Amino acid sequence: MLRTLLVDIVYVVWSGAGIVLITLVATLLFKQTPDLPAMFGMGLIVAGVIVLKVFSKMSAH
Repeated sequence: MLRTLLVDIVYVVWSGAGIVLITLVATLLFKQTPDLPAMFGMGLIVAGVIVLKVFSKMSAH
């Protein structure tokens, strides 16, 4: 059940998912293979989303 959505968490998840999905589309449709630094950067973005979602104690007031 949906209770509260925090703007920062929603923004981070939406942005992270967008970056990863656009990269996947570019890889599949346009054969643009991301290099190691790009993959590392996307991994950091995903890790940041996980850290915020799992460990953040922020709450809506």
